[in-house]
Amino acid sequence: MPTETILLVIVLLAGLYMAWNIGANDVANAMGTSVGSGALTLKWAVVIAACLEFSGAFFFGSHVSETVQTGIVNTSLFADDPILLVYGMLSALIAAGMWLQIASYFGWPVSTTHSIVGSIVGFGLVSAGAEAIDWKNVAFIVSSWIVSPVLGGILGFTVFTILRRKIFYRRRPVRAAKRLTPVLVFFAFTVFSCLLLSKGLKNLPLDLTGIHTTLISACIGLIAAFISALLVRRMPVVRKSEGRHPVYGAEVAVELDKAKKHLKRVQDTSSGELHYYVSLLIDEVTTMSRSLKDVPIAHTDDSEYATVERIFAKLQWVSASFMAFAHGANDVANAIGPLAACVAILSDKTLTLNSTIPTWLLSLGGFGIVVGLATWGWRVIDTIGRKLTELTPSRGFAAEVGAATTIVLASGLGLPISTTHTLVGAVLGVAFARGLGALNLTTTRDIVLSWIVTVPAGATVAIGVYTLLKATFSGVVI
Repeated sequence: MPTETILLVIVLLAGLYMAWNIGANDVANAMGTSVGSGALTLKWAVVIAACLEFSGAFFFGSHVSETVQTGIVNTSLFADDPILLVYGMLSALIAAGMWLQIASYFGWPVSTTHSIVGSIVGFGLVSAGAEAIDWKNVAFIVSSWIVSPVLGGILGFTVFTILRRKIFYRRRPVRAAKRLTPVLVFFAFTVFSCLLLSKGLKNLPLDLTGIHTTLISACIGLIAAFISALLVRRMPVVRKSEGRHPVYGAEVAVELDKAKKHLKRVQDTSSGELHYYVSLLIDEVTTMSRSLKDVPIAHTDDSEYATVERIFAKLQWVSASFMAFAHGANDVANAIGPLAACVAILSDKTLTLNSTIPTWLLSLGGFGIVVGLATWGWRVIDTIGRKLTELTPSRGFAAEVGAATTIVLASGLGLPISTTHTLVGAVLGVAFARGLGALNLTTTRDIVLSWIVTVPAGATVAIGVYTLLKATFSGVVI
């Protein structure tokens, strides 16, 4: 068998291996909140991901080898000896896949983009030297370690805080939820449609400006809001227990906070003994408010809250579907981009930077992603959905909407963003809204450390694999 054919087989296997690991790690991030909250079973998560991830990858996947053109490594340096670029891209696929497999085994949600970028940096260093690396671009990508989780956390915290105040703190949460659901659906569908049009379908010749994308997304949101308003009106209250539970402390805490503001005004305008007594009152109210906020607000045996969570469980089906489709369309290039470049070089015997990705390669990538989720995805799903914090459908929905909003805003502003880091940050933000005690600090520490290690780990393994490939196939010339 010719050496080029052997290399081609290895390249295809490496691309499938990388796609499998993307499914095991990255897709699990998109489905983790839905499964962890109980809105979706693992079986249904795999079914939805199988259909939508594959559809996104096959029909709207990246048709240009974007990873090669990111500017991480000056690929023109390989024009005289393109086989070195094949070794490099092959080593990047193997190294990134190996690191993702390790991360998935331990349940760490890491960025597949950072994995492949770190691996490309590794082979670029050993093959062309430090001057061949665009360090500014690398630094820009690495900065998403901070930007992504912080923005995701802030928006996840904000969305869940609004849900608590507007629904769970009310005396009649079901009525409040039915009133607010059309607004939430409008916002969610608008955001997810923007995400789909700007990222998932960006390879189609739609020629949409930011204004056009926003208007189309808003129209979709309005239609969805109207339909949801009709559906939630007919949703009955789930009767799981007799009697009505008393209002939980959180609603009273809101009223106490309002009273504290009035007392502070009195304090500012008083003096002497009155000022002293008002200060004591403020301290008492503050202590009482804090204690009431710590009281759990959602109990599965309460008919009102059970009905509210049913509404959010349905919304999570929609949010998970959007995230899965957009992910399949956008991130399949992390595996198939380098693979397509290698296939083009081995087939055409020349360096091709803008290699078109054949549909059979997109099918290979979509297949690998689905198999990865079905076989190993449960490990990362367990971390996102259960180990970081306790999730309910309302909390999971807040995290997904917060993450999607962050991605849309960051993309529009040109900020570096990582989908994985953003979603984890949003889940952490939802946990913070309930107090530091709701967060598993040990799991959070392990995840942050895995993020820091991702780029250097990929680079180190890629250097070793590249050196081995170059020594093994040293006689090959293209």
